[in-house]
Amino acid sequence: MKFRETLNEAKIIARKEILSYLTTPIGYIVITVFLIVTGWFFFSTFFLYGQAELRGFFELLPLVLAFVVPAITMRLFAEEKHSGAYETLMTLPISMEGVILGKILAGTGFVLVMCAPTLLYAVSAAMVGSLDIGPIMGGYLGTALLALAFSAIGVFASSITKNQIVAFMIGLAMCLFISLIDKFLFFVPSSIVGLFEYLGADYHFGNISRGIIDSRDILYFLSLAVLAFIGTSKMLEDRS
Repeated sequence: MKFRETLNEAKIIARKEILSYLTTPIGYIVITVFLIVTGWFFFSTFFLYGQAELRGFFELLPLVLAFVVPAITMRLFAEEKHSGAYETLMTLPISMEGVILGKILAGTGFVLVMCAPTLLYAVSAAMVGSLDIGPIMGGYLGTALLALAFSAIGVFASSITKNQIVAFMIGLAMCLFISLIDKFLFFVPSSIVGLFEYLGADYHFGNISRGIIDSRDILYFLSLAVLAFIGTSKMLEDRS
């Protein structure tokens, strides 16, 4: 019963936040920049190299989202703390857990809305070649999981400070760290290479985007989201 109430509260918060993204210019600016960047990488391989696939697009996605998601989520708590709206929010008949989950779902939902037009990339590739549907489905599943984890991290960063720029920088640093940690394995002793590889989001996203659906990869992203959720809850409780 408690979980159902929290989920209903989260839906209300998520709907409000997503609408706020879609009714302000910044939301459309972020979507436009995202589509320009990813579109350039997709169509450069599509036309220049004649590759009718989305592998390059999905390989780029974790790094792009590491920048985009903190920019989306930086205002979710920081702006409310700065304007004083946070105190008003906390007086409403809604639980802290519902508020946090709602904001995480809002960031995730906006990323999915932002990624929806990229389905045209798959359509374009399918029109000129034989497209393997498995990696495409896996890639978008991985995108949803990555968006959830990064949104939770971004919300945590936003809960730390009243300054949106500081929140963005903290969220960016954390998302980049888990995205790139497996790119520096040559600095790590061979005995713990496996551990550092497992800690990297790109490693798990790469598995899923190849169409390999492993519960360990899914659990990795869910664990990141849960840890960030707990951290946000603890941060807000300590400062309330």
